[in-house]
Amino acid sequence: MDNLLVAENVSKSFGEFKALNDVSIAVPRGSVFGLLGPNGAGKTTLIRIINQITMPDTGTVLLDGHPLKADDIRHIGYLPEERGLYKSMKVGEQALYLSQLKGLSRPEARKRLKYWFERLEIGDWWNKKIQELSKGMAQKIQFVVTVLHEPKLLIFDEPFSGFDPINANLIKDEILRLRDAGATVIFSTHRMESVEEMCDHIALLNHSEKILDGKLIDIKREYRANTYEIGLITQDHTTTEKLIREHFELIPANFKTINEEFQCKVKIPENTSANELVNFLTTKGQLTHFVEVVPSANDIFIQTVQNN
Repeated sequence: MDNLLVAENVSKSFGEFKALNDVSIAVPRGSVFGLLGPNGAGKTTLIRIINQITMPDTGTVLLDGHPLKADDIRHIGYLPEERGLYKSMKVGEQALYLSQLKGLSRPEARKRLKYWFERLEIGDWWNKKIQELSKGMAQKIQFVVTVLHEPKLLIFDEPFSGFDPINANLIKDEILRLRDAGATVIFSTHRMESVEEMCDHIALLNHSEKILDGKLIDIKREYRANTYEIGLITQDHTTTEKLIREHFELIPANFKTINEEFQCKVKIPENTSANELVNFLTTKGQLTHFVEVVPSANDIFIQTVQNN
């Protein structure tokens, strides 16, 4: 697999505290890579090492096949969780300044800013001061200056913080569009629904160590439990439950439907197919709901961390 960024056996300590312990990740080119973990797991430390804000004690980080060097900062766009705009500067003046720090000429920066301000419908903010904007409005400005220089690698740390649902969805779509245009994205968040929607690959850190990584779909397959959510219209729920228990492992369930059916989760043995379960259920009543219980990113996160 073609990886844009590879971290190999990275460790970092701050005094007696071990922030990262022999962590390795590989971020495929053109993907959205979810960097996940509880608070204090080491995510921010790893992100800071990739951005050369701090250096690892041991291990290496490769970008495009070569060890990170100072000039690589122009190939990275970083939106930190703690925002860093100058509140008393005007939006346009500040955006031009930050764009030039990333190597863009003033005319080119102005051209690209015009495109993004029109795209996000924020053109009338140019002469406003940051302190005059809401948190969500300031977030949009920070997003723009993060992506403006069209870096190979984009790193977003809690990018939806401060956004209402409409603007969060707007930024999500822009991140996916940037990925489709060739950017590689590292995405760190506690919003597991965003992981489900956006991430191709994930790595999960806990207590400074990597405890899980891989393609999200492969991890979901690994954690699946051959369990199905069932809704069945029958005359006698008690008898139906007894008949199902005689053949399968039954787990109580409660989900919202428009029918008043018998509801449960059924776990089938490894050598039993879903078709066999369906055939069995249709002899007991009218099957109105049949959905495989696929583990969510949130389920996997909680289960793996608790087991670890």
